Amino acid sequence: MTERGGERSTGRPRRVLVTGGAGFIGSHLVASLLERGDDVTIVDDLSTGDARNIPDGALFIRDTVSGAVGRSEIGRETFDQVYHLAASVGVDLVMRDPVRAIETNIEQTAALLRFLAETGSGPVLIASSSEVYGKPTRRVFSEDDDVVYGPTTITRWSYACTKAIDEYLALGHHHAGTIACVVVRLFNTVGPGQVGRYGMVLPRFVEAALRGEPLRVFGDGTQTRCFCDVRDVVRALPRLLETPACLGRVFNLGSDRPISILELAEMVRRVLGSSSEVVLVPYSEAYPEGYEDLRHRRPDLARVREAIRFEPLIGLEQTIRDIADAIGRGGRVTAAERAEM
Repeated sequence: MTERGGERSTGRPRRVLVTGGAGFIGSHLVASLLERGDDVTIVDDLSTGDARNIPDGALFIRDTVSGAVGRSEIGRETFDQVYHLAASVGVDLVMRDPVRAIETNIEQTAALLRFLAETGSGPVLIASSSEVYGKPTRRVFSEDDDVVYGPTTITRWSYACTKAIDEYLALGHHHAGTIACVVVRLFNTVGPGQVGRYGMVLPRFVEAALRGEPLRVFGDGTQTRCFCDVRDVVRALPRLLETPACLGRVFNLGSDRPISILELAEMVRRVLGSSSEVVLVPYSEAYPEGYEDLRHRRPDLARVREAIRFEPLIGLEQTIRDIADAIGRGGRVTAAERAEM
């Protein structure tokens, strides 16, 4: 056990639980919570997280969420706030091991929500995904849009379904009065400390550019995405959880500035001064078992702007430079990089 965070002005530190706190987004969030003086407990089984990401000052329990809530260290705790970020992440992982992804996303969320209801903890922020939208006909995704998924024979839609079930579970508890919650659908969060081994496109490009290897763009590269720096995302999460009017609601969170994947690859080459070539790779080669992609993915941010006046502050070129700097240090993220706004 390591030294805990400081106290609030009320005399007692806020007790916060972060599941998935050794992961990319989770570790950035933990650092910001510790900085404001919270008493933070992390639960992470390190299946995709890394213990080296964990900032000093947090209590770390290496376990699954379902395992941890039955252990004495956490089983008697009542938490003032909970951030549920633990999940199977990355298209590579979902495509390679769909059973694990499905069971992890649904079973761990259900176990956490039961624990919070039994202990009277909360509120809880559920980190969901833009994948929940499935394959809509609109180019801009709004929180109240209907969702349409592909057939069950296409593996990639299994992840979307699991995250949708997580949302149903959390909102069901909220409406039943057992747990207060807010659901946040994240859109392509990127930044220092992120790695490309689970299919995340931007760190994969940066890693290749730094090694002088080809930047592999799947499909024709004209598909567009919106990328938001993790430090902008982490700045917004506590504000959403702590704003009473946000509870019981769903929010998109990210950037609404689209860029094609081909343009992204060229930006990485230019920003890093890389001589790497850009090559197009058919989806059939990237994912032999079949893959169905979305042409465009852009969030409607009207709701989150109205609720907390959210606006991304860190530009994509700065994010690319910071990812490259962190990779050069073996993936370690400095305090200055975590705090930069």
